[in-house]
Amino acid sequence: MSNINLIIEERPSNIGNFLVGRLLPFREKRMVGPFAFIDHMGPVALNDHENLDVGPHPHIGLSTLTYLFEGSIMHRDSLGTVVEIKPGQVNWMTAGNGIVHSERTPDYLRTSEKMLHGLQIWVALPKHLENIAPSFTHIDEDEMPVWDINGIKAKLIAGEAFGKKSPVPVYSPLYFIELKSTDKTTISIGNELYGESAIYILDGSIKIEGATFSPKQLLVAKETSLCEFTMNENTIIYIFGGEPFAEPRHIYWNFVASTRAAIEEAKERWVAQKFPTIPNETGYVPLPEQNTNFKLKN
Repeated sequence: MSNINLIIEERPSNIGNFLVGRLLPFREKRMVGPFAFIDHMGPVALNDHENLDVGPHPHIGLSTLTYLFEGSIMHRDSLGTVVEIKPGQVNWMTAGNGIVHSERTPDYLRTSEKMLHGLQIWVALPKHLENIAPSFTHIDEDEMPVWDINGIKAKLIAGEAFGKKSPVPVYSPLYFIELKSTDKTTISIGNELYGESAIYILDGSIKIEGATFSPKQLLVAKETSLCEFTMNENTIIYIFGGEPFAEPRHIYWNFVASTRAAIEEAKERWVAQKFPTIPNETGYVPLPEQNTNFKLKN
């Protein structure tokens, strides 16, 4: 019997400037562990007059994880943070009771041709921490644990696994791991994982129980403890998951919460412009009722 519970294909979603490949949430699988939302952004080539401009918008009840493969994004938020993220680095923003941020092409790249490629991820907060104070952490690539698994290069981007711990300040048991192969290699790592688990294939291919899987596919495991597969040569995958929460999460636009009441309160605050503002930033992204690019997801 196969250990693959579900295969999720990337689905195109318009975020305003360009299409992304949406992986989570999915109608048959809303979350994997505490991971509530994953977009594969790009790869997209932007010319000298095309730029990423995601204006000020709010979040509650989650942490965002931005991880780039190519390009650069300037992050600004209502805490006063101004940070450029580059490939291999992590931006980890915890919204808690409310934060506002923007994501734009840095000024020095706005009149140049450039690429943009990466992952945008939301991790839900535990119920008792949904209203903590917002915070922001930037992690450089050389701060993350790296090691070798039978010739495969492994990197722990966030969480704890394989007896290692990432400096990203997570709030529940989880892991987000990068694996890169040069040669064809079979590995069995189920005893190192826990909770729910999924594999996202970025490049190359993997073989599980005789079946081959290719890029833009997300494979959700039935039993994390049975995680065994073959990585073909020059393959890059991401394994993520962790302990699921006892209660479901509601997702509306950029808000994640364990109760609908918290979602409604956040909507009212944003309409009334009672969220904190971003210093030296302009613009305002309206609620989905006024912006048809977003839809309600439960």
